[in-house]
Amino acid sequence: MEPEALYHLLQLPRAVDLPVEEELPQGGKKKYLPPTSRKDPKFEELQKVLMEWINATLLPEHIVVRSLEEDMFDGLILHHLFQKLAALKLEAQDIALTAASQRHKLEVVLEAVNRSLQLQEPQAKWSVDTIFSKDLLATLHLLVALAKRFQPNLPLPTGVQVEVITIESTKSGLKSEKLLEQLTESSTDKDQPSEDVFDELFKLAPEKVHAVKEAIVTFVNQQLDSLGLSVQNLDTQFADGVILLLLIGQLEGFFLHLKEFYLTPNSPAEMLHNVTLALELLKDEGLLSYPISPEDIVNKDAKSTLRVLYSLFCKHKLKVNVDGTPRGTPS
Repeated sequence: MEPEALYHLLQLPRAVDLPVEEELPQGGKKKYLPPTSRKDPKFEELQKVLMEWINATLLPEHIVVRSLEEDMFDGLILHHLFQKLAALKLEAQDIALTAASQRHKLEVVLEAVNRSLQLQEPQAKWSVDTIFSKDLLATLHLLVALAKRFQPNLPLPTGVQVEVITIESTKSGLKSEKLLEQLTESSTDKDQPSEDVFDELFKLAPEKVHAVKEAIVTFVNQQLDSLGLSVQNLDTQFADGVILLLLIGQLEGFFLHLKEFYLTPNSPAEMLHNVTLALELLKDEGLLSYPISPEDIVNKDAKSTLRVLYSLFCKHKLKVNVDGTPRGTPS
């Protein structure tokens, strides 16, 4: 009898029982996927494509996956899938009957997977803990990585992103935040140049990043002063797109009707709308020399935010310096 057939015949538990509400240790973080995100059509399509791919790959072994969330956690199907894709034999127990043995099996499989993908565990968007606890996002990240490595022509839907809620336990209590999580790259990401001046700056001269930020903050606040606004933190205050749109309007002479954007965005989707509009305006003016994902701005990626602001800084501040001396790119 096939191991997986025996598995279902015995009706073995596929997960350890977890409490409905987990108590986070101080400093601990947990990511949740709200119901609205689960119903996102592109998110559902990604799961469908991955499930059909797994079932087609494992058809000769009579393995059928019905739920990526419920069927992948214990390492059994991942074990068979990875062996088939990588054409190798893993020294792992075929049937794991207890939670401890299931977890050990998963550890063995993920160690081999990470080695094949040339990833250290801290770099991976999954871990033994997240996969074993049926974290659907971690499972999808893992399967997308395997598909890109072993089946690069698999037609995964592009630009799949979902709203997630992160909860962190702090000294003052639980803190929650909504973020957008990217699961597959957008169609333009593949054409993105490998490095630009900011990649070099962050990598080779991180001590100069603060000085560049200070110069841009000064410039931004000079432009926003007439609106009664000011910026202290570049990394966070541009994430909702509001100040960015107002800044572009000031510098480029645009009048934006309040119906065109969300003045007080209440969700990542509304923030994404604002940032996407801002980037489209900059593209129309020929100011973006490097492709920038609006999701990165919403998710407070410092490098992407600096790229956007520096494009405005270059045009409006660097034409001529205060003392008449032209200035160049950050070095």
